[in-house]
Amino acid sequence: MRTKPDLSFSKLFNISFGFFGVQIAFSLQSANISRIFSTLGADPHNLSYFWILPPLMGMIVQPLIGKFSDKTWTRFGRRIPYLFLGAAMAVLVMCMLPNAGSFGLGLSAAMIFGCVSLMFLDTSINMAMQPFKMMVGDMVNEKQKAKAYSIQSFLCNAGSLVGFVLPFLLAKIGLEKVAPEGVIPDTVKWAFYIGAAFLILCVIYTTMTVKEYDPKQMAEFQQAAVAADNDGATAEFGKEQKSHALNVFVRVGIVQFFCWAAFQCMWAYTNGTVALSVWNTDVASSEAYQSAGDWVGILFAVQAVGSVLWATVLPRFKNIKVAYALSLLLGGIGFLCVPFVTDKWLLFVPFFLIGFAWAAMLAMPFTLVTNALEGSKSMGTYLGLFNCTICIPQIVIGLVGGSLLSLFKSVQGNMLLFAGAMIIIGALCVPFISTKRH
Repeated sequence: MRTKPDLSFSKLFNISFGFFGVQIAFSLQSANISRIFSTLGADPHNLSYFWILPPLMGMIVQPLIGKFSDKTWTRFGRRIPYLFLGAAMAVLVMCMLPNAGSFGLGLSAAMIFGCVSLMFLDTSINMAMQPFKMMVGDMVNEKQKAKAYSIQSFLCNAGSLVGFVLPFLLAKIGLEKVAPEGVIPDTVKWAFYIGAAFLILCVIYTTMTVKEYDPKQMAEFQQAAVAADNDGATAEFGKEQKSHALNVFVRVGIVQFFCWAAFQCMWAYTNGTVALSVWNTDVASSEAYQSAGDWVGILFAVQAVGSVLWATVLPRFKNIKVAYALSLLLGGIGFLCVPFVTDKWLLFVPFFLIGFAWAAMLAMPFTLVTNALEGSKSMGTYLGLFNCTICIPQIVIGLVGGSLLSLFKSVQGNMLLFAGAMIIIGALCVPFISTKRH
């Protein structure tokens, strides 16, 4: 029976290159959403509510994209049509969102415009993001998946690096980082415009250089994978494989819950934490607060550098669970350090460590789950559902974040201490993940 061939580095790279552009868009969103809505006039205790939209749309969109793309076969491919449509939508919305305060709207109307734009941005980013994970599952054999997802993690974090530093660099070349009250600064607007251009160009590159397997080839690969797993006894994704896949799905999902809850806290509350601890301000319209916002982009870029470097180390570990747990533990230490650092340069150290956890979160869960699902005809559907393990913890934090902040005496830095505790709990859960089918 025909098995999936080993792919060259260039082919593995091309499959995921468009993710570089998608991640620029995602990083611009994650680094600037709290800043945008704070600038529009949102109360800090309400910031977490705006962060409900991204994971909520992901939880709705990604399973649907997975289900529909499993059954889609066109001359352009199986996953690529959804990838391209999502990217095109994202480009349009990225030009709308940072203008939420530029149309002379009142506070409520500007907030509604921003929320609607954010909802469509997340819908489109999720449409563009999920096909990359599915294409690795479809096209890469089990032996190369860790390498393929590490390449994807590398490109993801390289894209994050670009997205995070764009506002800072634009300020350095002379664009205004301060605007009238309620208006988003030019540095943020132009960062989104440039990010949109990167996104569509990178996605076009992937669509032009990647040829997905056709239905006949996929059927042969699935049959061979299942037959090999059963010593040739059957050609179906049987009960034992399904049981193992469900076991891995649930246990990895538990780890995911703690990890993504932690990062949701980071995205929502780092800006306020750094503004207060380093710039001694909590006034969103002040130049100091906007400077803190630019610096948060740099810190997230440092996180991306840590992720890029750590992504090259992860494949060297012989035990995937050891690599996963160690990465999360080091990231948790980074989270715990952030609120206590008052020098903006010293903040590089904890964010570099946080990058280790991020690199593992981008690669390890999907490696474990897709290996458990090898031979299934519904890979996209399962991966779409697996995205709920990313979305649900973010929604939970979005719903309870304001209450937690009040419980923690309205000190945003305490939310990062909470995040550190969460991700360390996730690391302690990793040893319970099964990697054997029998």
